[in-house]
Amino acid sequence: MQNANGTPKQTGFRMPAEWEHHERSWMMWPARAGFWDDIAATRRDYAAVAHAIRAFEPVTMAVRPEDAAEARSMLGGDIALAITAIDDSWARDAGPCFLVDDHGARAGVNFRFNAWGGKYQPHDKDDAFAGYVLQQTNVRTFNSRLVAEGGGMSVDGEGTILTTESCFPNINRNPDWTRDEIELELKDMLGGNKVIWLPGNPEEIETDGHVDDIATFVAPGVVLIEHAGDPQSPWHAISMANIRALEGQTDAKGRQIKLITIPEAVEAEAIGDRFCRSYVNSYLVNGGVIMPRYGVRSDDLVRETFEALFPGRTVRQVSIDNIAVGGGGIHCITQQEPAA
Repeated sequence: MQNANGTPKQTGFRMPAEWEHHERSWMMWPARAGFWDDIAATRRDYAAVAHAIRAFEPVTMAVRPEDAAEARSMLGGDIALAITAIDDSWARDAGPCFLVDDHGARAGVNFRFNAWGGKYQPHDKDDAFAGYVLQQTNVRTFNSRLVAEGGGMSVDGEGTILTTESCFPNINRNPDWTRDEIELELKDMLGGNKVIWLPGNPEEIETDGHVDDIATFVAPGVVLIEHAGDPQSPWHAISMANIRALEGQTDAKGRQIKLITIPEAVEAEAIGDRFCRSYVNSYLVNGGVIMPRYGVRSDDLVRETFEALFPGRTVRQVSIDNIAVGGGGIHCITQQEPAA
């Protein structure tokens, strides 16, 4: 979609990598009571994630007016509240994709949001949330017709975009767009030069295979990806397809991409298919990494991997069972606002 004064790419903006410095993190307080098994327990887990992040950087929590008193009592005084109408609580997907340029200016992309292909109603308030955040942060807004969620893309801040075939080209999101048109829009909106397409996971029932459950950039030229695990697993072939799609790939700068593999929390499989078992679905904050704790043996193994990957960051583990039951993880419920 052409903006009147040029696209972000044409005007020198890019989406920065998650490891670049943040002004704050945005979150959304759980609101869709019929969705969560126990919304009170989910809110306690959200509060725990917010406080873990707050140890490293400011946090602003978007809260419905009717939930403000409870949120304040659970979050305390160190988490800022933004009182606004929302439908639910996935800030990565409903929030904007923030941009920066080389002169210290900031902007943001307002993609369309349709609740992952119309899976939940209503979603009009969440569709308006990105515009609200960009207005609150007083940055330039670029509007896109593309239905896209932040969890469906990972960027290295240097022109490379990672996404999946099973998500944005899905007929439930962008039936009138070709894959080439989607690729061009992502490049224009995020300031990218190369899009790497993974197969994704068409069997994943909540997001249709968001990339932030599968693979993510953790440094220039380095991608963290779930390994294929047990060959007898029903997910083995899907995992292998994503790994093979990245093998031999180069980034926008021409660097050979290095793959680092980590397991899923496979011992959590008994909880159900919707339960998010992904350690990839962690979040980089200023000086830290916020990762899930599932109470299984792989927690310690992955923490050690993260400590080796990010020697200058503190790794903080948070129990998120009452979030993961909704199909998402720590990355799904956060959205970084970059520093100017």
